[in-house]
Amino acid sequence: MPESLSLSFLVTWRILRRPYLPTKLRHVKLQKIFAEFLGTALLLSAVIGSGIMATNLTQDEGIQLTINAISIVSMLYLIITLLGPISGAHFNPVVTLGELFKNRIDAKNAGAYIVAQFAGGFCGTVFANLIFSKPVIFQSQHERTGTNLFISEIFATAGLVMIIHLLIDQKRTNLAPFIVPAWITTAFYATSSFVFANPAVTFARIWSDSFAGITLHSAWIYMIAQLIGLPIGLIAARLLFVKK
Repeated sequence: MPESLSLSFLVTWRILRRPYLPTKLRHVKLQKIFAEFLGTALLLSAVIGSGIMATNLTQDEGIQLTINAISIVSMLYLIITLLGPISGAHFNPVVTLGELFKNRIDAKNAGAYIVAQFAGGFCGTVFANLIFSKPVIFQSQHERTGTNLFISEIFATAGLVMIIHLLIDQKRTNLAPFIVPAWITTAFYATSSFVFANPAVTFARIWSDSFAGITLHSAWIYMIAQLIGLPIGLIAARLLFVKK
């Protein structure tokens, strides 16, 4: 009996000393999901926080837009650079669905990514509201409707998807921290919809009645446009793909 106990203790001790042991793969998966959650949360804290700060600083809408744009693209550079090697830096359900279509992620992980993105976006918005002494959750009254905005959002999303897939196909993903923010900056000023191009971001922006907010009704219209933009972007990237 003592020998049995000793053997059991020895086996247990060796198991406990193994780093990550049978949970190593689970740990890696959770790390990726957390990176998606954190990245999307940080992105929304920049979107909402800079929008509130901009309206606190000036009434000039052009300057407000510029402050918001600088904050967003700077945060994109940071999270893509730092979290890209961990999760692939999706931070966007449209990007994740595109990767699922290309079989670069399985359905289970894609679902986990999308949940993390929506949850992260919501938490980032709540945090931004909190640190600017706003109600933690207050639904936006900023209506964004119109055929022009719908078409604009399709274009903005299709362009983003096309760029990401061209970078992957050309094996130049190291340029993503520069190219993706460059597209967002361009589309920020060149489109009428202010380039949401992200269902998780769109949903999160419902919960802040600030410069960057959007009504629930408008948000669903934007999300539909984004889902239409996804296959258009994939088709465009495919047409431009060159086999070597």
